[in-house]
Amino acid sequence: MTMISSRPDLQTPRAMIVPAGPQPSQAGDWRGHLPLLRAGSATLRELQPSDASSLFALLSTDEVTRFISPPPKTVQGFERFIAWTRHEQSHGRYICYGIVPDGQDCAVGIIQVRQLDPDFGAAEWGFALGSAYWGTGLFHQSAMAVIEFAFTQVGVHRLEARAAVANGRGNAALAKLGATPEGLLRRSLLKNGQYLDQVLWGLPIEDWVFICTGAPLRVH
Repeated sequence: MTMISSRPDLQTPRAMIVPAGPQPSQAGDWRGHLPLLRAGSATLRELQPSDASSLFALLSTDEVTRFISPPPKTVQGFERFIAWTRHEQSHGRYICYGIVPDGQDCAVGIIQVRQLDPDFGAAEWGFALGSAYWGTGLFHQSAMAVIEFAFTQVGVHRLEARAAVANGRGNAALAKLGATPEGLLRRSLLKNGQYLDQVLWGLPIEDWVFICTGAPLRVH
């Protein structure tokens, strides 16, 4: 699985039952510290400086970077990225979970959620996972857990993502999560001197609740 966000450089099998509507946490709860999430055989947690080496090794390969903007080029660059994620989180603009498989200490991938409006009602969502873990189910389980967190704890009502048209794995993963292709963003990603078309995917909370419960969202 590759990162889908267009700005990665700076910037349970099904989830638990989703309540009838979003249940935002008290203001500032997640800004100070992200709660741990369980996703199958992995724990999702805030990134730590000690993750920089593993993220550099796993997320800088040609396979992972093929359809994304360049990630940090050094371990120190990832350390700065991790510090940036914590700063943005403290201001309520951004969330970044590290994916840590059971039996390991360091993150092998990340899931990002970035606000698109001042209220964090709409957000862009992006992912990156070391290629050794592709096809294991780790990504899908982790993404489901973060989607649920965004909808039920942060108060997001719509998630959207971009994936290069040629990124078959990324587009298939988004479809499996329940997202819907909503349009074509022509020549929207510059990669290796060439502009690539991207698919815009959307997942509103109403669709998510229906996917998880089989019932429409109840609005009070």
